[in-house]
Amino acid sequence: MRYPRWVVLSDGSCPTEDIYFLGSAAPWLQARGVEVRRIDTSYWRLPIMCMPWLVGEMRHAHVLVCRSLNTYWLSWLEANRERLATVRYLIDDDIPAAAEDPRLPASYRRRMRHVATQLQPRLFALADEVIASSAALGQQLSRHHPAVAVLTPPLIGEPLATMPPPALTRIGFYGSRAHLGDLEAITPALVALHQRHTDLSFEIMLGEHTPRALQGLARVQTPRALNWRAFQRYRGQHSADIGLTPMVDTPFNAGKSHIKFLDNALMGSVGIYSRCSPYRDVVEDGVDGLLVDNAEVDWREAVERLVQQPGEARAMARRAAHKARELGDPARARAFWWARR
Repeated sequence: MRYPRWVVLSDGSCPTEDIYFLGSAAPWLQARGVEVRRIDTSYWRLPIMCMPWLVGEMRHAHVLVCRSLNTYWLSWLEANRERLATVRYLIDDDIPAAAEDPRLPASYRRRMRHVATQLQPRLFALADEVIASSAALGQQLSRHHPAVAVLTPPLIGEPLATMPPPALTRIGFYGSRAHLGDLEAITPALVALHQRHTDLSFEIMLGEHTPRALQGLARVQTPRALNWRAFQRYRGQHSADIGLTPMVDTPFNAGKSHIKFLDNALMGSVGIYSRCSPYRDVVEDGVDGLLVDNAEVDWREAVERLVQQPGEARAMARRAAHKARELGDPARARAFWWARR
């Protein structure tokens, strides 16, 4: 039996594409005879004028757009909607909330404002279905589209085996600049921990954007942020004992998925999470991670608890890895997309 092909129109949202489709479900679909194509729309900016064969690729295809799409392709989709089988729009952030969040970098807010005001309304109008990465985000998106489905993040990769902690307990933060404000909220706690515990080492993967109070401290590494492909390779080779996942309770963060729970498990970490959505709904406090309020003393005491009880920390990390495999079972994503073939 021949199925319509899937075409991912990629505007550079590689993590979103890989996690929710290309890395989790697409290989399984391809093994069952479903064609999958990815078109880099930043390279092929003019689909009709530059490369007519692309039009053939799109004919009767299921089209998937993640987060945003440049106006050239958006206009082409609008003009050729009848050629396509379906259009689906997958979103993993509350983009209008990001545009209005003063804690986020100004350049990021401008970009999100452009997506929210100029691109999303057109994508909503084109889409047969909108797919959200969390139930909370799905509720927000239901205000803009009548057909909203939820696909929580699949786990792509295998959690690192938890090993006995080394002499230096390694604490990691691997969020993007969009979470810089969240990290800044707990920076005083990290500085205090650094002063009190000379056996702790820190890795803050924000490069020059690392909070100033942490830059230049001994045992604090601040490598620059890696692109998605490079970070995937890095994560497969490096571990952290404790993963920091602070989140200030904001409208933007309220739409987030529990992806960082999976990320911490992939690095063999026990996570410390802010006691807010989505993590209060996923983490069992003291069993597979720690939930804390966003106060300096709470974050400091949470880290010290794990440092002083390494056996408990390793047990939490093992249970978190087990839960991550269940929460992120790729079979759910495969069934989700198979039902839409």
